[in-house]
Amino acid sequence: MKINRSRHMRKFSFIYVIVVSIFALQSCSVEKFIPEDEFLYEGANVELDTSSNVDDLKEIRTELENVIRPEPNSKILGMRPGLYFHYKAQREKPGFINKFLNDKIGEEPVYLSDVETVTTQDLLINRLENRGFFYSSVNSAVNRDEEDKVASVTYNADLPAPYELENYQLDNDTLLIYQEIKKLLPESPLEPGMRFDLPLLKLERERIEASLKEKGYYNFNPGFLLFEADTNQYDQKQFDLFLRLKNEVPERGIIPYRITQVNVYPNYVVGNDSLMRDTVSYEGKNFIREEEFFKPKRLDPYILIDEGQNYSPSISRNTSRRLGSIGAYKFVNIRYDEIDSLSTDSLGVLEANIFLSPLNKRAIRAELQGVTKSNNFAGPSLAVTFSNRNLWKGGETLNITANLGYEVQIAGGDNAGLNSINLGLDADLMVPRLLFPIDIEDNWFDYSIPKTKINLGGNYLSRSQLYTLLSASSSFGYLWNANRYVTHELNPISVSYSQLSKTTEEFEQILEDNPFLRSSFEQRFIAGLTYSFTYNGMVDESNTHQFFVNSTLDIAGNTISLISGGSSGEGGEPNKFLGMPYAQYAKADVDFRYHFNFGGEQKIATRLFAGLGKAYGNSDVMPFPKLYFSGGPYSVRAFRIRSLGPGTYTSENDITFFDQTGNLRLEANIEYRFPIIQFLKGAVFADAGNVWNTEEDNALPGGHFESDFTNELGIGVGAGLRVDIQNFVIRFDLAAPMHDPSLPEGDRWTYDFGSPILNFAIGYPF
Repeated sequence: MKINRSRHMRKFSFIYVIVVSIFALQSCSVEKFIPEDEFLYEGANVELDTSSNVDDLKEIRTELENVIRPEPNSKILGMRPGLYFHYKAQREKPGFINKFLNDKIGEEPVYLSDVETVTTQDLLINRLENRGFFYSSVNSAVNRDEEDKVASVTYNADLPAPYELENYQLDNDTLLIYQEIKKLLPESPLEPGMRFDLPLLKLERERIEASLKEKGYYNFNPGFLLFEADTNQYDQKQFDLFLRLKNEVPERGIIPYRITQVNVYPNYVVGNDSLMRDTVSYEGKNFIREEEFFKPKRLDPYILIDEGQNYSPSISRNTSRRLGSIGAYKFVNIRYDEIDSLSTDSLGVLEANIFLSPLNKRAIRAELQGVTKSNNFAGPSLAVTFSNRNLWKGGETLNITANLGYEVQIAGGDNAGLNSINLGLDADLMVPRLLFPIDIEDNWFDYSIPKTKINLGGNYLSRSQLYTLLSASSSFGYLWNANRYVTHELNPISVSYSQLSKTTEEFEQILEDNPFLRSSFEQRFIAGLTYSFTYNGMVDESNTHQFFVNSTLDIAGNTISLISGGSSGEGGEPNKFLGMPYAQYAKADVDFRYHFNFGGEQKIATRLFAGLGKAYGNSDVMPFPKLYFSGGPYSVRAFRIRSLGPGTYTSENDITFFDQTGNLRLEANIEYRFPIIQFLKGAVFADAGNVWNTEEDNALPGGHFESDFTNELGIGVGAGLRVDIQNFVIRFDLAAPMHDPSLPEGDRWTYDFGSPILNFAIGYPF
C-alpha cells in the first residue's frame, strides 16, 4: 500500500509552530512596560452573601458583573497582544510592523488607577435594589500582585431578604382602556410570592402596550402606565402592587384606531412626486401608479392590511415581510397617517400608505473565483448571471446562469496534470405564488405565500484521461416558510439525464473492475420526487442553545415503473423508459446541529449526520450522483475529498475519487469557535465518519456495513482560522488523521500529525 506524504505541509506546520511560539514569548512580557507607580488592572469579581434562598443568584451575579467598569485589557491564551503592540508603538522608533499591528489590534492600557470603586459600589447597590434587595450593602477590596505588577478588585455584596409580592391589581376607572387592560392581567407573569423586580415590571408594561396596540391603540405608550407599591399593610417584607394610568395622558393615546383607507404605491421612487398617476381600486385597496408595474391581482394577496381593520403592528410587520419576500422590491415602507376630521371621542381613524421601491428590472452579475480543493484540484471558475425581475408584472424572477470552470491536479504523484473542464447553463424561474391546478386559499399560508420554482439546466464535464459526461436536469416544485424557523421545499417533478461518453481505456478498466460502479453510471434517466424540511433555530444568534435540523427525502422511478408497466428487459437487462435505463431508489438523510453559545463569539458547534439510500426494482445500485462520499472541507477534514471509505476499503488505483462512495453515511463533528482579533476567528475541532455499502461488493473489499462499524470510522483533529466579515467567511482548516480505517487492524490509530491536510473553503462547515 502506498501512502503519499506532503513534505511542504510538514514544513508549513513547523514554521507555523515557530511563529506562534515567538509571538507567545513576546506577548507575555508586557509587565516591563508598566510604569512604576501603576498596576495593570485584571478585572473584578463579585461575591454575594445572602441569608435567604435566591433561585436566580447566578443571573444576578452576571448582571452585577456586567455593570463593572472599566473592562480590563483583552487576553488570548493568557497573553495580551493588543497591549503589547500598543506599548511597542510608543517607542521612539516603533517600526512599521509594530505601528501597523497597533492600528489593527492595539489597546490602551487599563490601570488600577482608572478604577472608581466607590462609583461602582453605588451602581451595584442600585442594581440590587432594582431586583428587590433593598438596604443592601457593598464593599470592595483591592488585590495587588507586586511581582507581576497586576491588580484586581473583589466586590462583596450583602443581600438582605427581598420584598415579595402579595397582591397585583388594577385601579378602577370608567375609561374603556381600563377594561381592555383588565382582560390582560390574568396572563401577567407577575405572581404572588415573586420578588420585587424592576426589569420584570418594565417587561409587564411592554407586554400590556404590545397587546393594546394589537387591539388598535395606535398611540399608546408603555410610559403611560404607572406601578405603585404599598408595603404599609404588612409587617414582613411584602408589598401590594397597583397599576394605573398616569395623570394627563393624552386622549389620542387611549382610544383605538381603525383603518379607513389603504393606498398602495407599487412603483414608488423616492423624490418623485409626479401628479400623473392613475388609481385602480381592487379588493378595497387603492393602487396608485404612473403605469402598471405590478398587477393589483398579483400584489393584493401579499397585503394583509384591509379597510375596516383595527390597527395591528403584527399585521403591518407581516405585510412588510411578505412584500419583501417577493424579490422585486428594494424597500418596503408602510406609513400610517391620522385622519383627525373623521376621529371621534372613542375611535381614531388611520390611512395606511404602502410605498414599494422596486429593484432594477434587469441585472448582470459576474463572479470570478479561484478554486482549490482538498483532492489537489485547483483552477479558475467564472459564473455570469442575468436576472430579469417582475417578468410578467407579477413578481416573477428569471435567473439565467452560465458557468465555466477549469481545474488541474497540481500534485498527487502519477495523477499530476489531470484536468477537467466544466461548462454549464442553468435557468431558474421563481414565481411568487402557488402554481397548482386546484385553487388553494391564501389563508392556508399565514406566514408567507409559497413560491413556485422551475429549473432547467445542462452541463458538460470533461475529465482528461477519463471520460466526458453530458447531463441535463429539470425540476418543478414549491418553496415556502411555515414560520421564521421552518422551511419546506417540495419538488413533485425532478428529472435528470446523463450520458457518459468518450471514456478512456484507463477509465474503462476501472468500470470493468467494479460492475457496481459501471451500473451506477449506466442509469441515465432519473425521475422522481424530493422533499426537504429545515428547522433553523440559529436565526436567534443570541440564544444559548441553538438547534438546526435538515431532513431530505428523495424517491425516484416509481411513477415511471407504473407507466412502463414494470415489463422486464431482455436477458435480465433493466427496464427502459424512452429507450433509456431508469433508476429506481429511495434515499433519506438527516443533518442535526447543536450550538452551545457561551457569548462573546465563543461557541461549541456539533453536528450529527446520517443518510441511507436503497436501490430496488429496476436498479441494483444507486446512481453515482446520488451516492454519499466522505472526507473534505465540509466532512471529515483530516482526509481528502472522496478518499475515505467505503468502510476499510483501500484503493490500489491512483485515481480514487470515483469508487470511494457508498449508499450509507454516518458522521459526527465537534468544534470550539472563538474570536482572535476583530474579523479573525479561530477553531479547534474533531471529526469522525465514513461511508459504507449495505450490499456486498467484491470490487470494494471491506466496504460492507457491519456491526463493528465504530472501528471503521475515520477520525481526525485539527485547528482553523476563519476570516469572518459580516457573515462572509473564508475558512482555512488544518487537520491530521488520528484513526485511518484503510490501515490494517491494529495499526489504525496513527496520530499522524506530521502530515496534516489543509482545507480551504467558503463558509462554516456546520
